[in-house]
Amino acid sequence: MREIIFDTETTGFDPKNGDRMVEIGCVEMVNRVETGRSYHAYFNPERSMPAEAEAVHGLSEAFLADKPLFAECAQDFLDFIGDAPMVAHNAGFDFNFINAELALCGLPEVSRERMVDTIVLAKARHPGAKLSLDALCSRYGIDRSHRTKHGALLDAELLAQVYVELRGGRQIGLELVAEKEEIVSQTKVLVRRDRVMRQPRPHAASEEELAAHAEFLKSVDTPLWGQ
Repeated sequence: MREIIFDTETTGFDPKNGDRMVEIGCVEMVNRVETGRSYHAYFNPERSMPAEAEAVHGLSEAFLADKPLFAECAQDFLDFIGDAPMVAHNAGFDFNFINAELALCGLPEVSRERMVDTIVLAKARHPGAKLSLDALCSRYGIDRSHRTKHGALLDAELLAQVYVELRGGRQIGLELVAEKEEIVSQTKVLVRRDRVMRQPRPHAASEEELAAHAEFLKSVDTPLWGQ
């Protein structure tokens, strides 16, 4: 199954208030394994960048000034995501911005039926625990030391690893068990090959043993085999 793990960076919290998307990063997974294909783009938001937003992602007005408008990249983005499920952390937020940008281009929205929210998955798996991307990376031992600021593609790559764990992991333990069993099996074969075989011992009763056994049976009162 093909899935798209993605993240966005924006100028604020609500496209209805004029906030715009300035970056998107997408990672392709097939059967919960990253394929190496990704989509990443920065966009000129055609508006100012609030200081509090820049403090989060580090994207300044000057940096974004020469970047394309979303409308120029919209079809490339849609071609990449296709009809695959879309996985994001707090996915409703990201869907709001993607669909707002598509609406400005006169293009159809991405259906929310395709939306998979990893916060919902994390709540079900770890009730009462911290649910931020950083907290989940720590829980699952995912290295995020290179994450000094939010970045759409980097966060999508981290989320892809978290998503696999939330869905049950790669069951590495089972692979180790299988490998151990193979080693044990091979060891047993070697032991059998090196073992010295003994000659079979005679096991038939002698005439004297048979006669003694017959005399013993005569001494048994009311034997069960005689009933």
